[in-house]
Amino acid sequence: MVLGGLGLMGTTARAQLMDSHPTTSAEPAASANVPMQNASRPVARVNGAVLTEMDLLREIYTIFPYAKQHSGGIPKAMEADMRRGALKMIEFEELVYQEAKRRGMTIAPERLTKAEKALRKQFENEQQYKEFVQVEGNGSEQAIRTKIKRSLLIEDLLKVEVANKSVVTLAETKAFYEKNPEQFKLPETYALQTITIMPPVRPSRQQPNPPPPTAEQLKEMKVRADEALRQAKATKNYEEFGILAEKISEDDYRVMMGNHKAVEAKNLPPEVLQAASKLQVGQVSDLVLAEGAYTIIRLIAHNPARMQSFEEVSKQLQAQMRRQKTEKLQHELDARLRKNAKIEEL
Repeated sequence: MVLGGLGLMGTTARAQLMDSHPTTSAEPAASANVPMQNASRPVARVNGAVLTEMDLLREIYTIFPYAKQHSGGIPKAMEADMRRGALKMIEFEELVYQEAKRRGMTIAPERLTKAEKALRKQFENEQQYKEFVQVEGNGSEQAIRTKIKRSLLIEDLLKVEVANKSVVTLAETKAFYEKNPEQFKLPETYALQTITIMPPVRPSRQQPNPPPPTAEQLKEMKVRADEALRQAKATKNYEEFGILAEKISEDDYRVMMGNHKAVEAKNLPPEVLQAASKLQVGQVSDLVLAEGAYTIIRLIAHNPARMQSFEEVSKQLQAQMRRQKTEKLQHELDARLRKNAKIEEL
């Protein structure tokens, strides 16, 4: 659950309150492979403040909400890494909260009231809210207000130390673009449809490099390929060629109407690239013998190599640079706060 603008940067102040639709008090623990009696078990102490299994589960739900929606909970293969990451995050949030208190930061009463109202609106009815209060605050609305206040303090300190410092201007974005031109070059690509007549023995895990087709096999393949070419040349558009590919092509792309989508020119077999380079959009090639198979190509699109303009990439690049700056600042803040902290993982 996110309150009053929490979740400022995706990892901000997330481990405050559980999902907004609890059904029973046992649901959180049961959904994450943890018996309810263990929910209050301490998992860490941060300068004496105790963090519990329930705190850890809230963070896991934020990272992996799927665990809450399925009876299987967290996949066993992911559980150890997910718990480790979630534990580091709730430790960080506790350190941020303690730092906010050390600095004397406060929350205005009207802002706290507004956040409380926003929380209540996330429930469908009063009974659902009461169940939430019972789970999260042991029936105490004052405990819920304390949790909301904690969340807002975490948000405020992170805004000062991370969000406000992670702004990336358009000028900074353009400077990066101009200094790193290689990152914004698009390679030459071809989008193709194909119909392929394969040799009798095809590559497999057991035989990744089968022998090349014999002269007799090539002759038989050529007969089938010539008939496929006759039909392919008669097609008039993408759909007709694609339906034909579904019927007679012998490669895996037949299930996608023969569509290979955009492929970098350097990744195409030389024979295919040579044939494709001579086609206009919509044209169908003659037979191409490549890698032991006969292939018929229909050109969907050819995009020459080019440099993306700044206007094309500016918004995405600016957002990416801000995310990177945010992660760096948050990591540095975490390191500073941990330097003199006493953290015990239990």
